Amino acid sequence: MDYAIQITGISKRFRLLHEQYSSLKERAIHFGRIPYDDFWALRDIDLDISTGETVGLLGRNGSGKSTLLKCVAGILQPTTGEIRTKGRVAALLELGAGFHPDLSGRENVFLNAALLGLSRREIELRFDEIVSFAEIEEHIDQQVKYYSSGMYVRLGFAVAVNMDPDILLVDEVLAVGDELFQRKCLDRVKQFQQEGRTIVFVTHSVDLVRQICDRVAVLDNGEMVACGLPGEAVRSYREHLQLHQREEEAGHAPAESAEDDDPWRDSAIRITGVHFEYPGESKPPLMSGKPLAIHVGYRAASPVDDVVGGLAIYNSDGTNLYGTNTDLLEVDLGKLDGEGEIVFHLPTVPLLDGTYPIIAVLCNHALTVTYDMRDHEDWFEVMSFSKTLGQIELGAEVSLRPSAAALDESGAA
Repeated sequence: MDYAIQITGISKRFRLLHEQYSSLKERAIHFGRIPYDDFWALRDIDLDISTGETVGLLGRNGSGKSTLLKCVAGILQPTTGEIRTKGRVAALLELGAGFHPDLSGRENVFLNAALLGLSRREIELRFDEIVSFAEIEEHIDQQVKYYSSGMYVRLGFAVAVNMDPDILLVDEVLAVGDELFQRKCLDRVKQFQQEGRTIVFVTHSVDLVRQICDRVAVLDNGEMVACGLPGEAVRSYREHLQLHQREEEAGHAPAESAEDDDPWRDSAIRITGVHFEYPGESKPPLMSGKPLAIHVGYRAASPVDDVVGGLAIYNSDGTNLYGTNTDLLEVDLGKLDGEGEIVFHLPTVPLLDGTYPIIAVLCNHALTVTYDMRDHEDWFEVMSFSKTLGQIELGAEVSLRPSAAALDESGAA
């Protein structure tokens, strides 16, 4: 196989200094030794990227994504391991890096493009296209220190994408400028894909990953925890986000027993747990469009005849996607006693890739008493191989209907 990038056993260590000695006396007293801790930003990363492939890097802040991209670009040297690249590399890591605030936009185009490896002749041939792409024709001869932040990054992006690279490295800069310019950036990236160029980019946008990536690598604490198709990688990414969130919440939890502060401890009926039944198997992920059964377990210490079971499904941003209860569904639970389950059957789940928390609640018919509630403690995961954007798969179909005039012309012919 023809590889554009080969990353083998890459690790990157930084030294975190505890103190800084500025004087010769301080250095002499401490014998030139400065105390430090080793911080490993990357550990044993292996990744081969084929020519013409688009690979995304996902991970929470501090996971090592930008460090890996800088190692591939040659800005940082790895502590161990080896990186091989094939062809000209253009890196959009910090847009406008190399711009001088006292120089004009025109002068900075020549300076920045030269730093990226273009000759003066090549810059002159592409200058008009760069300025047109950045949409700053009227301001090209002004000093860039008077540019808005949007103009600044648009000019940096325009220079980088006009380098004619074989490998394009992009670090969270596909969302620069307004909506129209963002669309222009994505169109240029898709043009690169059609031309068979290799693209590696860092992003936190799951929609963008699904839209343009062939594969996605997920990093966590400097280690690669998953690498595969976008849907599978996004699921792994969200699993690790949920894991870190639970760890942080556990770390801030009070040391005392939660039982004394349980608002539901005197309730007549309690929720004992929630689990999800997937078609064929009882483990995630759920494939988009498949049925799902949500089991809400309960325990009643004594008979209770005024119970409504409720369910709400949310997305990761906290938006309520769906809510219902047994009253709305015209189901009378009757008198509940002992242990059992209330099961909500969803015949089809038209959701796209994502992690979907739920709220399960037991209350009375008048909605004045809440017996028990599980708020965002349980969630299910959906995997979709569709490149549709958003969160709902509506199954759109397309048909072509010629106009009446076109039909008349074809009949006349």
